[in-house]
Amino acid sequence: MIVGRVGRPHGVRGEVTVLPESDDPGDFRRGSTLCVGDRFLEVRSSRPYRDRGLIVAFAGVEDRDMAEGLRGLVLTREAAGRRSPAEGEFWASSLVGLEAVAPNGTVLGRVAEVVAGGLQDRLVVETPSGEEVQVPFVEQMVGDPEDGRIVIDAPEGLFPG
Repeated sequence: MIVGRVGRPHGVRGEVTVLPESDDPGDFRRGSTLCVGDRFLEVRSSRPYRDRGLIVAFAGVEDRDMAEGLRGLVLTREAAGRRSPAEGEFWASSLVGLEAVAPNGTVLGRVAEVVAGGLQDRLVVETPSGEEVQVPFVEQMVGDPEDGRIVIDAPEGLFPG
């Protein structure tokens, strides 16, 4: 499962910025092992950075040049062993692929992606015509996933047609 994306180097000691894509804070705790392609990286330290990012140091990444080599890479880990989501909480990976339907049962499309936002997350729904619609992932608009579907009570005009 994807847990984050590496951004630019931070400083000269091999630290990098990371945009987390996981809600599990344990993914970036000291000693955690993350995968980048066929390479494994151990988290040496991490701390918050700006609104929702992290500054992460990996064992063996000792300078800015080495950190630059990680820029843009996707960090993953095995899905087994992750914590169970709390009541009303969902893993983004479990939402991708769900059929999105209106309250009356009309098919709106499929969830193609979950975009983490500073103020709120958004579901990206690909409509049957191939258009992408971003839906604010808020309780007033999006129901709980059930039986491979998620109900979206979208305001008029959000979806085409």
